[in-house]
Amino acid sequence: MQLLSTLGFVVVLAFFFAKAEIQIEGESGWAANLPTWRIEKHWLLDIFWGGRAMTGYHAWVLSFIGLFFHFPVFFMGEWSWQIEARILASMMVFWIVEDFLWFIVNPAFGWKRFHPKFIPWHKHWIVGAPVDYWVFTGVSTLLFTYSY
Repeated sequence: MQLLSTLGFVVVLAFFFAKAEIQIEGESGWAANLPTWRIEKHWLLDIFWGGRAMTGYHAWVLSFIGLFFHFPVFFMGEWSWQIEARILASMMVFWIVEDFLWFIVNPAFGWKRFHPKFIPWHKHWIVGAPVDYWVFTGVSTLLFTYSY
């Protein structure tokens, strides 16, 4: 039951963040029209970032979300490898759901435009979704299994 409530809350967080990010980015995904720095090409981006550009916007957002998910550890003063695994798994689910919802609820995209033809910043797709979704799903499943 705790796993289901955790996943449910993560999905709610992802929905709200997707809605906020749609307000920030509009139809231009991956901070394309934001006043932020960008690193378009680097071999580390290919390994850790799916070939996408690293932007100042994403650096700060990723850091914020990482800190946000770790807040309960500092608030409660408790940490363990199981708690860390649950946090990391939750963050992975958050990013999958948030990214997917960004497309689905964004008036400029929707379900019909959830396709590599319309989403050039997700460079690698398999079985109808960005590879990141599948990798994060597998890793988060392992981490949740360990954490419970």
